[in-house]
Amino acid sequence: MKSKLSQPKVYTAIAIVIMVILFYSSSKTYTEQNSVPLLQKWLQSEPFASKLQGIMFNYGDSEVSIRAMGYFKFVEFFIRKAAHFFTFFILGGSLFLVLHSKLKQSIWSLFFAWFSATGYAAMDEYHQMLTGDRTPLFQDVMLDSVGALTACVMLVIYFGFIRNRSKKVR
Repeated sequence: MKSKLSQPKVYTAIAIVIMVILFYSSSKTYTEQNSVPLLQKWLQSEPFASKLQGIMFNYGDSEVSIRAMGYFKFVEFFIRKAAHFFTFFILGGSLFLVLHSKLKQSIWSLFFAWFSATGYAAMDEYHQMLTGDRTPLFQDVMLDSVGALTACVMLVIYFGFIRNRSKKVR
């Protein structure tokens, strides 16, 4: 008997839930999602500020550094970008598992899942453009795409390992 987690319905549900969460999140303005006040409360002592001081790069058209943004917005930036990566990691992985259960071919599943997740990322940024007080960025689409691709590649490796292991057992 198959476990519930090996059934594509579970992964379809996960993908749909992630897409609904992303749509809802993109409907909110930055002001409604601002986590800086919470970070100011939780990280009052600004831990690791001296270690993070040397980090500086450009993302979009803006400098990302404590000097340019302040400590709390700097930390919030990394939390937001981690959320981008990991939500699309889950979306890409769940789409891959749905497709792999049907196609039984890892490479096609990878490409279709990755392109679907990247397409959804582009639509999500477009949706943000329609929402006030939001900044849609091509870089966010690329970050989302890398998150989805990472999950898909990890699953291709996993299924390749399982396939090779089962061949050795025979």
